[in-house]
Order: sequence, then structure tokens, then C-alpha cells
Amino acid sequence: MRYLAILLLAPWLLILCWAYWAYPKSLPRTLARRIVDAAALLLALIAAAQCAVIGFDRVELPVVDGFGRASGAIWQQVLPALYGYGAFTAVLLLAMLLRHVVWGRRR
Repeated sequence: MRYLAILLLAPWLLILCWAYWAYPKSLPRTLARRIVDAAALLLALIAAAQCAVIGFDRVELPVVDGFGRASGAIWQQVLPALYGYGAFTAVLLLAMLLRHVVWGRRR
């Protein structure tokens, strides 16, 4: 159950990985850029998994009483997905900015 949120989010993260790798087409595709891109994607995936685990551990489960659990147990899967997606997006955003600064068009 610990990795369920990130597993359900994985198809969207893979689409974002592909979009980061493929675009923009105007930047030069050198070996150095591909190495930086691969490292950024790997770092983004690791950050997403780690933040999802942290999010899973931070959720306080509702108390079980005579009628069962109160509502709110869904947050044990929602919060890790939010943490993982946020970390993934933050790392890719920083990598895109770095990529633009280093390989952007020179005027």
C-alpha cells in the first residue's frame, strides 16, 4: 500500500518524462544535453518516490470507533500522490530552467 499512490500516478509521470525528453525541438541534441536530461529524469523519479513515502508516513489515520473508521482514510493515498507529483514537477521545472540557460538560443 505504501507505493500505491505513486504507482497509480506512474502513467502520467511517464508521459511527462517523454514530453521533457522530446521537447523543445529547437534546442541542440548533444550528448551532454542527453546525459543531463537522463540525470534530471532519474532524479525526478527518485524524488517523487521518496516524497511519496514521506507523504504516506505523515498521514494521520482516522480513529477506529464502534462504527468503524471515520471518513478520511483516502488521504493516505492522496497525500503521497500530491507529494510525489509536486517533487517530480519541481525537479523537472528546475532542470528545464537549467537546460534553457545552458543550451538556449543565443541571440
